[in-house]
Order: sequence, then C-alpha cells, then structure tokens
Amino acid sequence: MRSFLPPVRTLMGPGPSDVHPRILEALARPTIGHLDPQFVRMMDELKSLIQYGFQTKNELTIPVSAPGSAGMQTCFDNLVEPGDKVLVCQNGVFGGRMIENVVRAGGEVVIVEDPWGKPVDPQKVKDALKANSDIKLVAMVHAETSTGVESDVTEISKLAHSHGALLIVDAVTSLGGIPVLVDEWNVDAIYSGSQKCLSCTPGLSPVSFSDEAVARLKSRKTKVNSWFLDLSLVMGYWGEGAKRTYHHTAPVNPLYALHEAYVILKEEGLENAWARHKKNHLALRAGLEAMGLEFVVDEKYRLPQLNAVSIPEGVDDAAIRSTLLNDYSLEIGAGLGVFAGKVWRIGLMGHASSRKNVLFCLSALETVLSKVKAPISKGAAVDKAAAVYNA
Repeated sequence: MRSFLPPVRTLMGPGPSDVHPRILEALARPTIGHLDPQFVRMMDELKSLIQYGFQTKNELTIPVSAPGSAGMQTCFDNLVEPGDKVLVCQNGVFGGRMIENVVRAGGEVVIVEDPWGKPVDPQKVKDALKANSDIKLVAMVHAETSTGVESDVTEISKLAHSHGALLIVDAVTSLGGIPVLVDEWNVDAIYSGSQKCLSCTPGLSPVSFSDEAVARLKSRKTKVNSWFLDLSLVMGYWGEGAKRTYHHTAPVNPLYALHEAYVILKEEGLENAWARHKKNHLALRAGLEAMGLEFVVDEKYRLPQLNAVSIPEGVDDAAIRSTLLNDYSLEIGAGLGVFAGKVWRIGLMGHASSRKNVLFCLSALETVLSKVKAPISKGAAVDKAAAVYNA
C-alpha cells in the first residue's frame, strides 16, 4: 500500500472545480484546536466573510461542517415541522432533493414543476400559493446544476412573503459566480457549497438564516430531526464572543481553506468575480457555437458558470468524456436525469473560470469530436473565443 498521488486534472465539470493554489497551501497550515482562541478569532472572520459573499447582515451565518447537501438538510430540518405544508419548485435534480428533505422532515409537499432547462415560472408559484393558503415555506433552486438554468429569486421571494411564507434558496452553484443578494432579495434561509465558484475543497456548506427564520426555529414545537444539524445547538459553538460551547470537532484545516477562499473572493471583489465568469462564458459560448453545438437553456436564463450543451447526433457521450479525461486530463460533466446521455455540462467555476481553460477545453473537445467524425464545424472555435477576449 502506497501514498495516494492523484493525477493533475483540469476540472471543468459541474463541481468540484479547480482548487486555487493558495487554498491548497492553507490546508497544509498547522492544525490547532477547534476551541483555541486563535481559531475562534478565525471563525469570527470567516463568519464576516460568508456574510460578504451572501451580501447579508444575518447574524446566523455559518459554515456547516459537511457538504452542500448537508446545508440543504440544515435549512429543511430546522424550518420544517411535521405537518407543515411546503411549496417546492422543481425544474431539475436538486429541486427533487428538496422534496425528499421535506418528506423526511414530516412535511407536506406542494410541487410546482417546470421542464428541465427552463426557469421556475412565477405564475405557477402564484397559483399554487393561492390554492394553498396554509403554505409555510417556499423552496427553490437559484442555479440548477443539472440543467444550467437560473431562476428569478426576487419574484418568488415577493410571492412567498406576500402569503406569509418563508423562502429557502439553494445557491450551491450560484455563490461567487452570479449575484446572490440575500438581504436585497429577502431570502430567509440559503445554503451553498465550498467546491463550486469558491474553488475550495468539497466538504463545507455556507448557510445563512434571516431573523424571521431564526424566530421560526426558536418557536418550534418539536425537536429538530437531526441532532448534528440542530442550529439551536450549533450556534453555541458558532455564536459571538470568545467563549464557545463544544458541539463537534470542527474540520479545522478545511475551515482554513474556506477562509482563504473567501479572502481571495474579497480581494477580487464580488462584481469582478461575476464579470469574469460572464466574460469566460461568452468566450466559451462563441467557440461552442462555432463548432455547431447548441445550448440547452435560453440565453436569458443561462448560467455563465455551468454550460449545458446538447451532444451531437450519433456521438457516444461516455466515450468522448473518457477520451478527454484520459488523453487531456480534462473533466467535463455528464447529463443527469432526463438529460443523461443527451447533454454535457461544462463548468467555468471559480479558479477554473479562466481564458486558459476556455481555449484548452475548446481545442481538446474539437479535436476529440473530429476524430470520431462528429457533425461539427472545424477550425473556428478557438479563434471565435479569442475574438471575444480581444474585443
């Protein structure tokens, strides 16, 4: 048995993304105790940085010591009680996971469904709220990773609050790549992940809860389903001040890494990060369209950091991805659910969202598709992308 030495890859799938070298360096810093005064100081800084990323002043803003899926469960387990009626917007895989969380928390689900590749339809939400006056929560995915579509949080938030419901938002793929404005949008509970546009290692989930959501949590009549994710307990550790109550042994070094990821984000500036993701998306789009590849999502609702494109007729999905991985050490993502075998998902997230990666991906993809005689146009993709940058 020997040490595991992973290959060097270029990660351009739906996540994880390439980890910034500064973040890898942060992981190697000396481990100290999770109640050490210096670690507590770092915790306070990290809370402030997460608030910056979410654009919120919410006091209950912390990283959950587990991946984005645990951030999702944190939101639902803490806010849903048995018998609560919850409206879930489903337009892809991760809306479906929200439904599962409601069911397991004992809630009653009202589903508003939209086709894959389409955004959540506010009119459907409005109609469902009108037909169910006792809905307590509305849940939606801001950036649906399985399809590459962005939905309008502002409209859904207005509808939810006009009916007295709280709003839960999945921002796993959106945070750091496109605007996420928690206070401006009046979001009550939001969760994200460390491994997407933050370019950190997988395994942590930033979350934030509004004062209204905290009040809902404090007024629960039943215990939170999960002891580990019970925020009334976790906040004894992540609360303010030097004195902290032991809840669990925090993942010390990964939290160093998340802290560094947010420092990098703040150095660049949110607006600049959003603009960088957009620019690289436009260049990638120009190259893919020059090849003749078509996007699944209408341009108006398209995520710059997660590009879903249709696989050309007669092309073996798995074979192409395998060749890219084995010959070029380049990873792109397969389709999920109804998109399996029909769509590639090309990520431009965080540190991986760069001119170098865009041009490399286009060159490699065109070469591999040409070898299997795929019905594409050859020779223009890289030049079209370069033209976007040169402009």
